[in-house]
Amino acid sequence: MSDIKKYVEEHKDRFIQELVDLLKIPSISADSAYKQDVLKTADAVKEKLQEAGCDHTEICETPGYPIVYGEKIIDKNLPTVLVYGHYDVQPPDPLDLWESPPFEPVIKETKLHPQGAIFARGACDDKGQMYMHVKALEYMTRNNELPCNVKFMIEGEEEVGSANLGWFIERNQDKLSNDVILISDTGMISKDVPSVTTGLRGLSYMEVEVTGPNRDLHSGLYGGAVANPINILAKMIASLQDENNHITIPGFYDRVEELTDEEREKMAEAPFDLEEYKEKLDIGDVHGEKGYSTLERASIRPTLDVNGIWGGYTGEGAKTVLPSKAYAKISMRLVPNQDWKEISELFKKHFESIAPKSVKVKVNTHHGGQGYVTPIDTLEYQAANDAYAEAFGKEPIPQRSGGSIPIVSLFEKELKSKTILMGFGLDTDAIHSPNEHFGVWNYLKGIETIPLFFKHFTKLKSEE
Repeated sequence: MSDIKKYVEEHKDRFIQELVDLLKIPSISADSAYKQDVLKTADAVKEKLQEAGCDHTEICETPGYPIVYGEKIIDKNLPTVLVYGHYDVQPPDPLDLWESPPFEPVIKETKLHPQGAIFARGACDDKGQMYMHVKALEYMTRNNELPCNVKFMIEGEEEVGSANLGWFIERNQDKLSNDVILISDTGMISKDVPSVTTGLRGLSYMEVEVTGPNRDLHSGLYGGAVANPINILAKMIASLQDENNHITIPGFYDRVEELTDEEREKMAEAPFDLEEYKEKLDIGDVHGEKGYSTLERASIRPTLDVNGIWGGYTGEGAKTVLPSKAYAKISMRLVPNQDWKEISELFKKHFESIAPKSVKVKVNTHHGGQGYVTPIDTLEYQAANDAYAEAFGKEPIPQRSGGSIPIVSLFEKELKSKTILMGFGLDTDAIHSPNEHFGVWNYLKGIETIPLFFKHFTKLKSEE
C-alpha cells in the first residue's frame, strides 16, 4: 500500500468537502424535530458506501432510526472486518457558545491544528471518524488493495443509547458475521503519540424528579415553611459524594476491579503534562477521587456527575417563586465488572431513601451499557499495533478511555468477535461541547492508517 499517502494527498480536497457536506445535515437523534434530517443522513451514508465500492448496500429499518448496511465480499474464504460507526450527533446546545453555527462547517487553523480543523457538530464524534472508513474503502477498491471482506454497520441512535442496535443484531447474526469489529469513535494521545484504546467505561444514565407542593408558591408567603425542591435536590446530590469524592451509594464499589501497582505504573508511562492539561481547560486545579491520578480518575475509576439540573424560574429578571418541582440528569461512568442495570437499581434505591418526607422523589433510568477491556496479546490488537507503527513510524501506546461505547460489550456477546478501537481524535476536540472540531491532519491520517489495519490483519490471519 505504498500509494496510500499519494492517493490521500491527491484527493484530500474532495475528502474534506464530502465530510463538510455530511456535517451540514443536523442528524440530531435526541430531538424528534430533526427526524427527517436523521433519515436524510442515513440515505447520504448509503450513497457514499455505494460510491466507495460496496457491492451491496441497504437501509435496514428498526423500531427507531435505521441502520445503514454495506458490504464488499471478495472471497468467502478470506477474513471479514465489520466496521461500526454512527451517523447521528449530539444536540448542539448551548448555541450561544459556538463561535460559528454548528451545522455550517468552517475550517480554521489552531495552535494544535496548523493545517486546519473542521468545526461543526459531529466533526469528530462520529461523522468524521466514521467517514474515514468510507474513504479508506474507496482507496482499497479503486487501487485493488482490499485484502479481505468488509462489512459496514452505521447506526443512527448511538447518541441516545443505541436502544435498537441489540434488536437489529439479534435478527441479523449471519449478515453481521465477522472476524473482527473495527471502530473509530475514540481518540489518541496526541498527533505524534499514537495510541489504541483498550478499555471503555460503562454507563448508567438517570433522571430524577423531586416534587414538593402541588403548585409553585410565593417564596415570601411560603418560604421557610414548605420544602423547596431545588434546595432539597441540591442537598441530595451533594450527599452522593463524600469529602474524598468517593461515591456514597451502598454497594457501588462492590464489583470495582482494583488494578495492580504494575498496571498503574504502565498507565503512568503515557505522556501527560498536568499544567498543560489545566491550561487547556482554563482551570485552577484538577478535582477527583482521592488517591488516584488525573489519568486514572478519567479512565479506570467510576464516576458520578450531574449533567443537567433545572427547576423554578430561569427567565430574564426576577420571579420570587418556590417551585413545585426540580429535576436533574445524572450519569455514572462505570468500570468493567460493574453491571449498569445493577448500579441503576442501587442508585434508585439510595436516592429514594435519602429524600426527606417533605418531598416526593421519582427516579427513571434512561439508558446504559457495560464497560469493556480489549486484551493486548491478541492477533487483532497486533494488527492495529502494526498499522499504527507503519503509518506513524512508532508503535502505539495501549490506553484505557474514560468514555463509553456501550454496544462494544454487546458485540462480543452476540457476535463472538473482538473489537479494535482505532480512534484519531484528540481530547481537545470538544466532542459533545460547543465548537466541536476534528483536525484535517487527523482525518486524513485516519484514512491513511485504516487500510494498513486491513493489510496486517489479513496477513496475520493467514499465518494462524
